[in-house]
Amino acid sequence: MKRRTFLKGMGGIATSLTVPSIVSCEQALSKKQDDKVAGLPRRTLGRTGEKVSVVGFPGLALSHYDQDRCNAGLLDAFERGVNYYDVAPAYGKDGDCEKKMGIGLQAVAIDRSRIFLACKTRMRDKEGARFELERSLKRLKTDHFDLYQLHCLRTPEEVKKALGPGGAIETLLEAKEEGKVKYLGFSAHTTKGALEAMKGFRFDTVMFPINFVEFFKMGFGKPVLELANKQGAAVLAIKPLSKGPWPEGANRTRKWWYRATETQEEANLAMRFTLSQKPVAAGIPPSFLDLLDKAIEAGRSYHTITEAETLKLQEMAKNCESLFRREEERVARGDLLHSPVYPDSPHECCPGAYV
Repeated sequence: MKRRTFLKGMGGIATSLTVPSIVSCEQALSKKQDDKVAGLPRRTLGRTGEKVSVVGFPGLALSHYDQDRCNAGLLDAFERGVNYYDVAPAYGKDGDCEKKMGIGLQAVAIDRSRIFLACKTRMRDKEGARFELERSLKRLKTDHFDLYQLHCLRTPEEVKKALGPGGAIETLLEAKEEGKVKYLGFSAHTTKGALEAMKGFRFDTVMFPINFVEFFKMGFGKPVLELANKQGAAVLAIKPLSKGPWPEGANRTRKWWYRATETQEEANLAMRFTLSQKPVAAGIPPSFLDLLDKAIEAGRSYHTITEAETLKLQEMAKNCESLFRREEERVARGDLLHSPVYPDSPHECCPGAYV
């Protein structure tokens, strides 16, 4: 198989957090942040040795726009230093986002070898995962994924099924041997789900919500960061700009299931917080191109978060609620999440398809 090329048709187109802990994290990461492309830092992706932009392209964002706007957004992000592109078959109706990204990456002048393409499967069985993998490769018009992940592992039961005999992990391992997948990872929205997965298999990456509201409200994410760091796995932070669920009666500034930082100043602070946590390699902003723009600018201006900035985020968090407390508590009680956690979430139509 010819590596690092698009398929035929592409052609030449291209709870409390102390400031000292943040500073020590930054010192440990400083040598990995020297690389910049178009002013946007790139970090080493854990033990893989790969370099990825500290801001990832949120493939779910493509569900909001027509193909031309998607093409422009994909190229604009690349030209501003983004090389990490994330997508999944569950994003958009009937794989809409995968299809748009595949068409867009083929239509714009980006060499396949210059991007780090990540995809996922929400299937827990071997056969289902194989079906989604092969379909995603076709939709993305590529012969391989740089990273392939189990999508949204929430309960220990799900993890056991995915990692057990006949589970999805068997497809991932076979695909790696076939050269269709380079690295393996997973995404999760609950501590139990993430820790169970990390104890059951040595994944290269861990995708998990890491943001200031969750940290200051309930220490959410800390155990996952600690174990990932111990294992040498990179953390890919989701919801870095989240301000939690919309307060009752609040004026919603955009049609989305949770609030996000809307000003550049707030985005700068939120991204600094997330990127200061070891071993976070990158953060994926909410699924809108204008918020991606703010995240990129925040990444370009990144520096070690200061004590004053940390205190400011702590004050901001006082007026926010955790987006993940409900899900975390359900799993802790042993509930299997038969009813939606957030009915207006675009992910609820596809159980197990969170990010």
